[in-house]
Amino acid sequence: MGDSTMWVAAFTGGTAVLASWVTNLGNVRAARVQAEASMEAQHRGRVRELRRAAYLELMQRSHDTAELYWRVSDAFFQIPDPQRQLVRLEELRVELREAYAPLLQSVRVVVLEGPAATAEAAQAVQDAAQKVNQCLWHITRGDADARDRFDAAEAAYREWQARFVERARAATEAS
Repeated sequence: MGDSTMWVAAFTGGTAVLASWVTNLGNVRAARVQAEASMEAQHRGRVRELRRAAYLELMQRSHDTAELYWRVSDAFFQIPDPQRQLVRLEELRVELREAYAPLLQSVRVVVLEGPAATAEAAQAVQDAAQKVNQCLWHITRGDADARDRFDAAEAAYREWQARFVERARAATEAS
């Protein structure tokens, strides 16, 4: 009987060691999966934060530019003297040039951060701003239909601003 007791004890001990090893292996794998999931969640959160900051920056820069476009329109209505109006429009052109560089930088960050639909909308905002600025230049040069082109380009700019906001919202919700 002593022999079988020894075998049972050895078998039970071996089973316990094997069960402990399997449990430990499972715990290590579970910890690794949990760590990977945590790192992935942190990465997604960081990407979301970076995108949101880039989107907010572009929205602010595009709003600042739109405000200057409103001032251009106001100059047409508030300044009846053509010479004083031209001086004011030239001042606003300078302000718009100064506002364009930060707008361009914000667009580039959004293009970098993505996703593609939001990047395309950001690029369209930049393109629309460039077109409005060109129309303003034509106004200051005395082109006959430049004012109508400016108004149409400004309306397109505002439409692209709205589209960008929609796409940024969708991208933020999706991430």
